[in-house]
Amino acid sequence: MRLAEKGFDVIAAVEIWAQVQTLKQQAAQRDVRLQVEKLDVTDEGDRRKALTWDVEVLVNNAGVGEGGSTLDIPAANIRREFEVNVTGPLLLTQGIAKQMVKRGKGRIVWVSSREGLNVNPFTGIYAASKHAIEAIAETMAMELQEFGVEVATVNPGPFLTGFNDRMFQTWQSWEDDPSERLFDYAKLAFPRAQFDPEPVYATMTAVAAGEVDTYRNLEPKQMIDETKRLQQAPWDRKTTDGLGTRSRQLQASYDMEPETPIAV
Repeated sequence: MRLAEKGFDVIAAVEIWAQVQTLKQQAAQRDVRLQVEKLDVTDEGDRRKALTWDVEVLVNNAGVGEGGSTLDIPAANIRREFEVNVTGPLLLTQGIAKQMVKRGKGRIVWVSSREGLNVNPFTGIYAASKHAIEAIAETMAMELQEFGVEVATVNPGPFLTGFNDRMFQTWQSWEDDPSERLFDYAKLAFPRAQFDPEPVYATMTAVAAGEVDTYRNLEPKQMIDETKRLQQAPWDRKTTDGLGTRSRQLQASYDMEPETPIAV
């Protein structure tokens, strides 16, 4: 909607047909015009349909979050995480990027995550999918450079949109044996207080519009130094550090209340 307000012709994709009319109504209330299309990135027919849209700027924002220990999440949930977050968007991008190459210009924005750069307890599978996006985007930037196609990433941190907290409820639908789980997920919550999402909305819009030309765009910016420090930390870590004790980061999932905002 913000891109439409800037004058872009926006194709707004939703996952299921039931969302089409809702988004059209929201756009009308905001007095913007959107071309609303059903696009499930895991659906080959939907991806093929998208190739008829002559896309000049692609924002890969499809994603789901699966919460839980890397040792507990069932196989089907792991596969779905990667199909939605990695495989589907990449297959969609392959076709659209080749159209951009023929045109000699274009822009691809991958919505990654701060967890594409760091990790937290119980979000390891989600973080793994976003680490994969980081590898894909950085490689794609090198591969498309000579063809005039820009590639950028947006890395949202912990924003209070509901996404993070819902990730810690997915265990309720697992098809597994609860007695075999290492953790009682009814006692756990997303381990960090969360920010107001306005900065990431603004940054994502600016990157898509080409108003920002930095490759990596992390929000909130006050977490950049912490993110870099945590990227460095594994180089100094010993395999025996803290062995036999619960990690401070994991304990935070027990201590934190769901949907806790950052104190301002």
